Amino acid sequence: MTLREQYQSKEEALLSPLACRSTQSRGRARPEEECDVRTPFQRDVDRVVYSKAFRRLKHKTQVFLQPEGDHYRTRMTHTLEVNRIARTIARALALNEDLSEAIALGHDLGHTPFGHAGERILNELMPGGFAHYQQSLRVVDRLEKGGEGLNLTWEVRNGIVCHTKGPPAATLEGQVVRLADHIAYINHDIEDALRGGIIYPIDIPLEISKVLGFTHGDRIDALVRDAIQASQGQREICQSPRVGEAMAALKDFMFESVYTNPVAKGEEGKAQDMLRQLFEYYRRDPDQLPPDFQTIRVEEGTERAVCDYIAGMTDPFAVERFKELFIPKGWTVL
Repeated sequence: MTLREQYQSKEEALLSPLACRSTQSRGRARPEEECDVRTPFQRDVDRVVYSKAFRRLKHKTQVFLQPEGDHYRTRMTHTLEVNRIARTIARALALNEDLSEAIALGHDLGHTPFGHAGERILNELMPGGFAHYQQSLRVVDRLEKGGEGLNLTWEVRNGIVCHTKGPPAATLEGQVVRLADHIAYINHDIEDALRGGIIYPIDIPLEISKVLGFTHGDRIDALVRDAIQASQGQREICQSPRVGEAMAALKDFMFESVYTNPVAKGEEGKAQDMLRQLFEYYRRDPDQLPPDFQTIRVEEGTERAVCDYIAGMTDPFAVERFKELFIPKGWTVL
């Protein structure tokens, strides 16, 4: 037996009957020869981690636009936190950790520069709209590897596109990532907002803290433990009513106090204006798009190519492109 086959035998013996075993995968859009060492889901983890889109996440906004300080979250650190929470829940429920990891690491590959502010402006400018979870699927299917895509398994692709809205993922592992994403962003956004002086500990409603805890670690622990207990033996990943209601109330608090706070979000309008001008510039003169996007322009239209290019930008790259195109350069005297 190969190492892969030995590992798959362990999956068969150790995983829950409700787990998705790698031998049960619906496969890839383009069939490939199996690896002797890694299962299909393990290969997908590696493909995501080695992708260009994954590396760019370290310079993309989570909530605060280009904050001064080393400890604020980026889209990369958010992704890593989602992965850890997802793997903890998956392991406790005897689900396939490799599948959850591949989905978690790939779920935000399509996120725009400047976080949801960038997503909103591209949704406004792009005919047919724009959503980061759909773009994440497009990244792994179409944009990576010079247009070939990563050719991920069906289960990973399904988990990526279902991680935010719409019907739940077809696998419990994908549903785990969806809940882990919510657990991670609500709690680390609280920590960043506290660090930035946007809110103070006393602002968090007492009735929420009595259920979930008073610290970052306590809240994560309570939410993870509850998800494990509520989902044991179930055909869906769920929360207990009491904890689910507290988490929903915490999310409402964050929208009121942080996500729409003018102090935290005051610069978003400038970022959106910048992306709008970049979009219009490349739409008027698509010959200026990089070579990788010219094929998309021909096959799928100029707006699609421009949208893909801008969505893939990091925050600093978008700022630099804007400066190069719209800010006059100083005169150099030789």
